[in-house]
Amino acid sequence: MQNDPLSHGLWECSAPPPPTTAALTGDAMADVAVVGAGYTGLSAALHLAEAGATVAVLEGAEIGFGGSGRNVGLVNAGMWVMPDRLPAELGPVYGPRLLDLLGDAPAAVFDLVRRHRIDCEAEHRGTLHCAAGRGGLEELRERARQWQARGAPVELLDAADTARLTGTRTYAGALLDRRAGTIQPLAYARGLAAAAMAAGARIHTGSPVTAAVDEGTAWRLHTPGGSVRAPWVIVATNACPAGPWPQVRAELVHLPYFNMATPPLDAELQRTILPERQGAWDTNAVLSSFRFDRAGRLVFGSVGALRGGGRAIHEGWGRRALARLFPALRGTVFETQWYGWIGMTANHLPRFHRLARRVVGFSGYNGRGIAPGTVFGRCLAQHLSGSLPDSALPLPVTDPQPARWRAAREAWYEVGAQIAHAAGARF
Repeated sequence: MQNDPLSHGLWECSAPPPPTTAALTGDAMADVAVVGAGYTGLSAALHLAEAGATVAVLEGAEIGFGGSGRNVGLVNAGMWVMPDRLPAELGPVYGPRLLDLLGDAPAAVFDLVRRHRIDCEAEHRGTLHCAAGRGGLEELRERARQWQARGAPVELLDAADTARLTGTRTYAGALLDRRAGTIQPLAYARGLAAAAMAAGARIHTGSPVTAAVDEGTAWRLHTPGGSVRAPWVIVATNACPAGPWPQVRAELVHLPYFNMATPPLDAELQRTILPERQGAWDTNAVLSSFRFDRAGRLVFGSVGALRGGGRAIHEGWGRRALARLFPALRGTVFETQWYGWIGMTANHLPRFHRLARRVVGFSGYNGRGIAPGTVFGRCLAQHLSGSLPDSALPLPVTDPQPARWRAAREAWYEVGAQIAHAAGARF
């Protein structure tokens, strides 16, 4: 996108084209103005339009330009943190409520894919969280215990079953979560946009919000080409700059993440690596992830930014790490590469904010954007339409708090990943 092959890589090459959109021109009106055309904003627009509201989506770049079009494509349940952390952090009401919502969130994604016939390479076959050594296995054993206590369909696999399902003997075990799966993430974003437009929503790309003026009975959002007047505003920018609401970005620390994809592998290799097509990632502090796309390309990723000297470091690490996991892939080149940013909060949990009168939004997905973004967008639609009162929201209302030492931490994540990968997988 925007003449940058490192922005969306394979996903832009293989996604169906987006629906036709244009920049906003002139002055318009809507019941709800949505800022951002990622999963949250598009899901909110779709559900609002289906409920009969008039919706205008304002996107500064293109549909799925941010993390929604760049991520690995793992549709996971819950958050990165252990399930018990949610009640501990959020209390006995919001903790269980958020766990239930996010535990069922992958099903909501795959239901939308089926209902709207979204062509996004959906594979509802589970995911594998792979244990790096004994410490990783103990972590997964505890994670399995906590999810199983809540009735979740998760299973702790031993090393032999993990090797059978991954194609590598590197891992001491794995947690198989049958609720989860994979999608082509940019294709899913574009499919949500097409469904929202078919339901009546208007989407304006190339239309960054430059100012927001409270006119008393409604907000007027200004873009370079026009304005939208709406009683309600949804800010759905997450880790991207939020125009008149910089406090959303200030609360999040950017963690860089890259992906690299091989050419399509031959049929025999595809039968031995991830033969049941689960997506996978590991418990390492600087984690790795891997999954197939529909054409049989292996998508391999980790923490880091493909810019400056980091690009050569991460690419070299990727070739070594891939050969270590799957010796048959030694010498395999990467056909495409791309990277983006994950928005991290202080406690690794999402936030719900009222940024001003009738201006609301969720943010802080901490690397779990697909399923949470989809159901949070639905929640926003229900909240604005009156069917989800304050007392039933999945998160308490909080004020954005600027992240401490944000710039230094972001720089360390990028440099630290380079240090880890410079020596990683050499032995």
